Amino acid sequence: MNIRLAQKCDLKVIREITHITINEIYPHYYSNGAVTFFLNHHNDENIKEDISNNCVFICYNQEQTATGTVTIRKNEILRLFVLPEYQGNGYGTALLDYAEKSIAKSYDEILIDASLSAKSIYLKRGYKEIEYHIIKTENNDYLCYDVMKKQL
Repeated sequence: MNIRLAQKCDLKVIREITHITINEIYPHYYSNGAVTFFLNHHNDENIKEDISNNCVFICYNQEQTATGTVTIRKNEILRLFVLPEYQGNGYGTALLDYAEKSIAKSYDEILIDASLSAKSIYLKRGYKEIEYHIIKTENNDYLCYDVMKKQL
């Protein structure tokens, strides 16, 4: 397993990891309007900006296949996704470990916006809910999520 900084040429693979994971996992937890909101939020422009700011990382397996991605912006963990076919094999744990260690070098707390599908993972790792948000999306659907914090 290898984690490296994403380059501009990695935009397509980051988008694919993100969008495939959202499309396959999130409909089990969220309405169509919320899923569309997530897809629109993780658009090419936002991903490009994060890549330009050197805060996007890609995880590869031993066969050098991209399995997941994470974005680390200051003390925030964003856009942590592992392709569904690779979930349960330690890639998400490795990305989260990598992000936490990177943040711990400069900060004493970590923030993350937790999707419903990942919230239990963060709770097990010592994150606590500090805020709850509701966003109205298309079709009068709502997106609900927690902001979570972990003290280092």
